[in-house]
Amino acid sequence: MENSYLSEFKNREYFNQCTNFQELEQLMTKNKIRAYIGFDCTAQSLHVGSLLQIMCLRLLQKHGHQPIVLLGGGTTRIGDPSGKEETRKILSEKQIEKNIKNIEKVFKIYLKTNNPKLKPIFVNNYKWLGKLNYIKFLREIGKHFTVNKMLSFESVKLRLEREQSLSYMEFNYMILQAYDFLELNKSKNCLMQIGGSDQWGNIVNGVELIKRYSSKQVFGLTTPLITLASGSKMGKTEKGAVWLDKKLLSAYDYWQFWRNIDDRDVVKFLKMFTDLSLEKIENIKSKEINSLKILLANETTSMLHGAESARQAERTAKNTFKNKFIDENLPSVNISKGQIEKEINILDIVILSKMLSSKSEVRRMVKNKGIKINNVTIDNEKKIISIKDFKENNMLKLSLGKKKHIVFKIN
Repeated sequence: MENSYLSEFKNREYFNQCTNFQELEQLMTKNKIRAYIGFDCTAQSLHVGSLLQIMCLRLLQKHGHQPIVLLGGGTTRIGDPSGKEETRKILSEKQIEKNIKNIEKVFKIYLKTNNPKLKPIFVNNYKWLGKLNYIKFLREIGKHFTVNKMLSFESVKLRLEREQSLSYMEFNYMILQAYDFLELNKSKNCLMQIGGSDQWGNIVNGVELIKRYSSKQVFGLTTPLITLASGSKMGKTEKGAVWLDKKLLSAYDYWQFWRNIDDRDVVKFLKMFTDLSLEKIENIKSKEINSLKILLANETTSMLHGAESARQAERTAKNTFKNKFIDENLPSVNISKGQIEKEINILDIVILSKMLSSKSEVRRMVKNKGIKINNVTIDNEKKIISIKDFKENNMLKLSLGKKKHIVFKIN
């Protein structure tokens, strides 16, 4: 059954903990509420490690509730110690503002709606954190926190147990996050904060601060931290982060990330990261695994890059793997005729593709017959690339293993 936000939240495997589940369920069944998730802006884009949180906001809209997206212009200047082994690099104010503008575009894709009551509310916590009077803040907010309790939270405890330094600046982060919830409760009537399980302590702080400060009942809800069945962290691959920004990662590479998900994760990820109904997923989950992987790749890519980009990525993959064509929609690198005439060898061209970073790695791959040019295995590390190797439309396809392909184009 998908009759309420929280029941679907649980059925899609989003649920980890809640401060008062029964009361929250009663509230959300009877009323439409506002809930928020905070995102620090430490990079120029979010990656798929943040996608579960975005899907929680999307689900809010589906059930008629309004999402608030807090972009942490203030807290990014401090750095969240949760799950971190060392102090984050402090970014310049100019870089933080640039990151905020770029990240906002991602939410405008996922949370697009024509209903004004469901449009996401964007807030930047620098608006209130930047104006804080330190003495006044300590008197009005600081008095509600005990150092004893703050030291008991996992984010702090782990750092201290490992004897890794925790700056006073970072130690303040949890108070500032709690204050964000208070501010949103006062100004936007926000009644719930959602976050990853590593944020539980910070969220509970906010719930308790609001109760002490204004005697109001608010709620905290957390999601599990997602790891792949392989054990690696969601959002990171050997090639780097899986960005939610086509300037940083092509639609084809995004499609490939989902197409290559471990078999054990496919049904779970269809629930978590697509809009397919749970009933439909239940009916198709026993289908052939590769068809489910293609469905997952198409649904997730359509959501971010559009249906046509998803279809094109599927066609490109089919041409590359089944038909052995050189598809011009594969990720590409431009190369000049002059570079080729200077006798560029296989080691140099692989390094130029950035698929491997050292010549010793390339030599190993050649020895293991893991490199192909235009679907032909290379067995000589001294192989020279010539103009003759550029086939259809002056293109050359370089393949590493079965799944990594890139096209070189003469410019």
